[in-house]
Amino acid sequence: MKDENVIWHQHTVDQNIRAKQKSQKPCVIWFTGLSGSGKSTIAGALENALVARNQHTYLLDGDNVRHGLCGDLGFSDDDRKENIRRIGETAKLMSDAGLIVLSAFISPFTQERDSVRKMLAAGEFIEVHVATSLSVCESRDPKGLYKKARTGEIANFTGISSDYQPPISPELTLQTDELSIEQSVAQLINYLTQSGYINE
Repeated sequence: MKDENVIWHQHTVDQNIRAKQKSQKPCVIWFTGLSGSGKSTIAGALENALVARNQHTYLLDGDNVRHGLCGDLGFSDDDRKENIRRIGETAKLMSDAGLIVLSAFISPFTQERDSVRKMLAAGEFIEVHVATSLSVCESRDPKGLYKKARTGEIANFTGISSDYQPPISPELTLQTDELSIEQSVAQLINYLTQSGYINE
């Protein structure tokens, strides 16, 4: 619970000024999907494409965040919720700085993803469902996690022993069973330009 004596200080330089400096519309692009779906790969490829266009970005990646900001959290449902809350607050600050924030997290629960959306202004949260089937994710298994989950070495593993709630109406769905990385990035760039986040 917040202390009533903690009061928000409104500074002169705001998000609009920072965004104008960068010639872009700040947003949080939230990639959600199963482990091995390609979230981090696509987010990284999109960031490369945006930087090549002189856009200002920052990529928040699930594993990297757990090395520091969320290093004290496990993988229980409560810890997953707190993980997403912290990431949402971080992404909000970065968007306020005028950045295009790319967030690649399993983020399995609808309620937690919606809570991040509610932190941001209308149109600032772009939910991208990296819709890769469990069978394909498991066949990829780049970190060997599914194998460990199947043998019980990893508890609370999303898609195996813990629930994943796919988005009901995301801004964009990438069927990565059918699309290449390049095609996925092209769809994302097209969405960002058509929606006015970046220039043509």
